[in-house]
Amino acid sequence: MLSLHLAELYGVETRALIQAVKRNIERFPQDFMFSLNREEIMRISQIVISLKYSNNVYAFTEQGVAMLSGLLNSKQAVQVNIAIMRAFVKLRRVLTSHKKLAQRLDILEAVTSRHDKAIREVFDAIRQLMAKPGPEDENRSKTGFRPR
Repeated sequence: MLSLHLAELYGVETRALIQAVKRNIERFPQDFMFSLNREEIMRISQIVISLKYSNNVYAFTEQGVAMLSGLLNSKQAVQVNIAIMRAFVKLRRVLTSHKKLAQRLDILEAVTSRHDKAIREVFDAIRQLMAKPGPEDENRSKTGFRPR
């Protein structure tokens, strides 16, 4: 999530959020938070116009958002943080279920393709058995009871 979105959710100014982060920078390693460069800001500024004029835009990962909850102690910040953590958990569950579903579909596809091949072979064998007798079958003497 971007710093300006988190500030809005927490009910604080963006500069206050960034200031709190900078005062506690040791709590935010690169896998918790990172700064967007100018090119990245311009790329997403089509979505959020106010970003064009921002110098410090930070993106926070799930762990970074969790770490922010310790810095911002307002009731609103705590409630918002709980909601965000629940959303991250749901997102993780959805992604995990999609992975499992994709794996099951791959297995079903492999089994189905094997079955398709086997069914084709059975139909080919039946067609051969149903084919009209060839000329060599007509010239052959018939066996069994023959009325006189």
